[in-house]
Amino acid sequence: MSQEALLSLFQPPKIDEIKKILCIQPHPDDNEIGMGGIISYLTSKGVQVDYLTVTDGSLGDIGIIEGDLKEIRRNEAINAGKLLGVKEFFFLEHLDGELNDVPSLAREIATIIRQNNYDSIASPDPFNSYEAHYDHIVTGRAAAQAAISVNLKEYPRGTATKPVNLNSVLFYFTQKPNSLIDITNHFKKKMAATALHKSQITPELLNLYTSYFAYRGMQLSGSDKIFEGVKALLPLHLHCIPEAINI
Repeated sequence: MSQEALLSLFQPPKIDEIKKILCIQPHPDDNEIGMGGIISYLTSKGVQVDYLTVTDGSLGDIGIIEGDLKEIRRNEAINAGKLLGVKEFFFLEHLDGELNDVPSLAREIATIIRQNNYDSIASPDPFNSYEAHYDHIVTGRAAAQAAISVNLKEYPRGTATKPVNLNSVLFYFTQKPNSLIDITNHFKKKMAATALHKSQITPELLNLYTSYFAYRGMQLSGSDKIFEGVKALLPLHLHCIPEAINI
């Protein structure tokens, strides 16, 4: 391998080369909060963005909405996603707060990836030092496991689906963003989509989020522009490449 090829191994994939991405969220509001600006940016460029929601969101009752919380949160996810330009929605409806089986969830995620021939996926970063929510950890780990396995002929075992080669894996809610997108022109839409999760987000929390994400975005940009960051990796980086932590 040439020195140039070796050095290219340690570069993140380019977000602007994504054509069809599955954004995998543990709960019905994570995609908007975690990367809503990037989602809006991608759909504005003609990228097909689809959502996969892993849990039913039934544990997230903070006492501000009456009714069937699962149905309410499902509708909130669809409405928020549509505002950002999301095309398709998938729901696994696992019990909120009870995720614990990475291999099983990875197989479910892989099946959807293969059935719909995505070139990229996104999920919460399960490798954050201070991530305490196990649903996020399990979802991120399962997404990573799926990413390194969807190119195998017999994964999941007994599958009738065809292998897929992913070009990129994006982790949001990350401590180590390596790919930044200017979402200044998409920030209002990100926050408007976030606001549609009325069962979860009070006006006070929405104000806090708006200030925080604007502040974080300007910290990332080093200017008055608002950036949003993800940790972008190749599937190859997710297995036996210790240097991935620094990519």
